[in-house]
Order: sequence, then structure tokens, then C-alpha cells
Amino acid sequence: MASIVGHLAAVIALSNGAAAQSPQDEAPTACQIRLASDRAVFKPLGELGGPAGCGGPDVISLERIVLADRTVVAIEPPATLRCETAEAIVSFVRQDLAPAAATMGSALSAIENYDSYDCRGRNRVAGAKLSEHGLANALDIRSVRLKDGRVVRPADSGAPSEFRVAVKAAACNRFTTVLGPGSDGYHEDHIHIDRLERHGGYRLCQWDLHDGAQTYALQSAMAPSRPGAAALAVPVPLPRPRPFTAASARAVFLPDESRP
Repeated sequence: MASIVGHLAAVIALSNGAAAQSPQDEAPTACQIRLASDRAVFKPLGELGGPAGCGGPDVISLERIVLADRTVVAIEPPATLRCETAEAIVSFVRQDLAPAAATMGSALSAIENYDSYDCRGRNRVAGAKLSEHGLANALDIRSVRLKDGRVVRPADSGAPSEFRVAVKAAACNRFTTVLGPGSDGYHEDHIHIDRLERHGGYRLCQWDLHDGAQTYALQSAMAPSRPGAAALAVPVPLPRPRPFTAASARAVFLPDESRP
């Protein structure tokens, strides 16, 4: 399967005014070659530049993920990400998210990209530190759609517990930041994942499943310093919780969807 879609113009204008440099004759990067080996369908955007330090190298538009059985999972809309971040997400979907979705009785069909590259501060707060979204290093997942038409929100406490537990465990194992309900007031209706590198290997896994088994607590951890070492729980202070706005109309609602 040809996974790198077509040839792009030398300069691709993005919706927020940034530009991606992608010469037509530019050779695929090592990351793109790994993804193009029947794992994903994407468009290379080259180096992405924007104001205030936004953007990054080797950015792609991730359109579809090809599972091991050759079925395809759509990213709706396509996600603009650094290739290595996209590669981590492809592995997460193929090895973790798709099998977790199958426990609900139907195969995974699509993932709702609630936000990917967006040149802005954290939580859209004016003057805040640059978000990992601004570096094309993060993805927000609002919902997943199954082959039978059901739409399930991982952040919804009414979604199947087995699915949510599996997704949280896998995400926190693969990504250095996972934020969901109970984290900071901004992620009550979606799950944020990114690959931010922190001093000392610190990781944030903050997603309260609201399943009655536990109350919300900081679930931050420090990554093992060497292979085989056990992870050490480390409390990490959070900003004050802020009220979140009502759910956006961007979500797709179907009759069988679990509602908050």
C-alpha cells in the first residue's frame, strides 16, 4: 500500500498562518519510511514554522492507521503531528486502542481528532507557556467510532469500564503526558496525550476514571532510570482547577453513544 499520499507543493499554507516547507523532491525521512511500511496513510509536510516558536521538524498529516489485519482506522479530521509523535500514536492505536475497542463487541473504525497542531499557549490561556500542541507534539482524543456505528468517549464515565481502564493504562505507559477528567478542569470531555520530555524523566498520568473505585489523586510518576527499574510514584503539583466550558458541537452523537 502506498502510504505517503501524493506530492505536495513546495509551501503548504496552514489554517493558522504557519507554513510547511516540503520540496517535491525531498526524500522521505527514516520515520516516514517506518510509517509507510503498511502502517499508516499520511502526507509529509516537512518542517513546520510559526510564530513564538511554534512548529517543528518532519511534520506529517496523519490520515489513516492500518491495523495488522489490514483494516483501516480513520483520523477525523487528519492530525498534524511530528512524525515521531505520529509514530507513537500509530503504535498505540494498533497495539492498544484497537484491541481495547474490540472488547466492546465491534472493531475500531475512526478516532475523533479534537485537536492536534495548534499554535497556542497551554489550555488556550493568553500568556501561558507554549502548549505541546504548538509544537505538533500532542493529540486530543474526544471519541472513537466503532464499525457498528456506536460512538464512545473515553472521558465519559458511562463508557464501558474495561475499555477506559485499558486505554488509560496503555496511554500512560506510552506517553509522557496523559490528561483527562479530574486533571486541571480543561480536559473533562477529552483525553490529551503528548511526548513532552521533562527533567528527570517525570511523567504525568492524570485521568480520573470516576468508576467508584478511587477518588481523584495525582497519578504522576517518574520514568525508570534504567531498563527493568520500577517506576517511582512522585507527587507533582498542578495548577488550580479551572471550570471547563460546555461540550463543543464538534462531537458526533449517535443513538447508542454514552452521554456524560
